[in-house]
Amino acid sequence: MLHSMPELSNQVVLVTGAAKRIGRGIALRLAREGARVAIHYDRSEADARRTAEECGGAPIFRANLESVADIQRLFAEVEQRLGRIDGLVNNAARFTRFDPLEITERDWDFIHSVNLKAVFFCCQQAARMMKRQGGGRIVNISSLGGLRPWAEHAHYCASKAGVIMLTKALARAFAPEITVNSVAPGVIPFEDIDERGKRMIEHTPAGRGGTPDEIASAVVYFLTATNFVTGQILAVDGGLSLR
Repeated sequence: MLHSMPELSNQVVLVTGAAKRIGRGIALRLAREGARVAIHYDRSEADARRTAEECGGAPIFRANLESVADIQRLFAEVEQRLGRIDGLVNNAARFTRFDPLEITERDWDFIHSVNLKAVFFCCQQAARMMKRQGGGRIVNISSLGGLRPWAEHAHYCASKAGVIMLTKALARAFAPEITVNSVAPGVIPFEDIDERGKRMIEHTPAGRGGTPDEIASAVVYFLTATNFVTGQILAVDGGLSLR
């Protein structure tokens, strides 16, 4: 485990926010790769159950990631039910759009409590378990918004830039047993994509939006890479960050 995790077969990997969208895509892919996926959700129970079923009957775990006590309980339950944790994918996130002049404290905390604070405490809990086991892999899903400034998403961009720096700091702190890396998705369109998202796709050099499975491929890479790959940020964005 210290040097490599060559395959995901029977590895326990917790994916936060795995009920829908990118998290669901990551969970389905990890299950196909043979991992024992732990599905986390907060409010989307029906979606979580559907995803779990498609992952071959994966266990589901409910937790409100705004609460550190709930995060601690989540990891205790994963350890109790699955015995260990080999990988953590911090995918759960929130996204809102406001003129920065209008952002309230509540708006700020709504984003940062899940997008940054929860990511840290999930990393902390996972790392404590992984250290006891002798190693592990953490992948944080950041965003193109953590690399590029978006005027009407200042609070979101700040949270995702925080995830990127947190990834680098924890990679140093948790080495050599545990690697910490980040995938920064570009535009991954779903049915609710807005005009701004469509314009971003038009400006993407690849000429299209991405898919959840393309994000999952990058996650699989980091979960199976040697410990010589740590603290890295991989933009999977069709070249949009080059503009």
